[in-house]
Amino acid sequence: MELQRDVEALREAGINLVTISYDSQEAIKRFSDAFGISFTMLSDEGSIVIERFNLLNPVPQWGMEFGVDDPEMAETFRTYVSVTRPNELFVGISFPGTFILDTSGIVQERHFEDFYIERNTIASVLLRRGEDLDPIEAMQVTTPQFNLTTYTSNTALAFGNRFALMFDIEPLEDMHVYAPGADDYQVVSLNLDPNPYIQEMAMDYQEAVDYYFEPFDETIPVYLQPFSLIQELVFDGDPSTQQALRGQESITLTGSLEYQACSSTFCYPPASIPLFWTMELRDLVFRRPMTEEQ
Repeated sequence: MELQRDVEALREAGINLVTISYDSQEAIKRFSDAFGISFTMLSDEGSIVIERFNLLNPVPQWGMEFGVDDPEMAETFRTYVSVTRPNELFVGISFPGTFILDTSGIVQERHFEDFYIERNTIASVLLRRGEDLDPIEAMQVTTPQFNLTTYTSNTALAFGNRFALMFDIEPLEDMHVYAPGADDYQVVSLNLDPNPYIQEMAMDYQEAVDYYFEPFDETIPVYLQPFSLIQELVFDGDPSTQQALRGQESITLTGSLEYQACSSTFCYPPASIPLFWTMELRDLVFRRPMTEEQ
């Protein structure tokens, strides 16, 4: 269980973790005991709270009523419920999502996924809150213009995980790196090699500064001080991907950091740094809280 493995990282950031599902208290307790869960798991048997917050997933009920012979209905059921056939056990589930509340119980953020297997990792939650992650394994590169440290938010992935590639860049003295908006230069960016199992999100850039480059008499956005880039990704959870990678112990992403840097008097040509990141693969936990009868 990814949440249990990394729950201490949330607590160290001052965040308390609570989950809620439509399962009974007895079923949740058996699940918690079986997997050594140390955070609070709440029971919303009957989906009363789920309905009150308009989070009830209606697709299981549609599947029970209309079946999945229609291709459009079959695709909807596969995306929002399960790749299996309709079953009464699914009725009452919520759409998977994450809510972040303040100490007064006011919702500050909420995040939902487009596929029932996709889940935020704890690292992705911390990143969205602007928390720093301590790299466990990192690659370090030194160029004549800056020092680069790159690492993954998660050293191990399960299908459907949302994770990130991190880039900490420290320009050397009298150096700057071009930021978005510097249209006539190579903006620092990630060129990730195509991977059929990985979906790229938009790169998260820190705010740059406007810099007057005297040799060309122009003002352009650059990074002068140490900065970080975050490339969020989703590891596909489709059953076809699970089948394709069955038995594989790790996944490696390759790509390059593209950039252009200048000093106060000299502009270097665009350059590229080849990079790679390897993450262990973990199996999904398909077991759900079960009643004694089941």
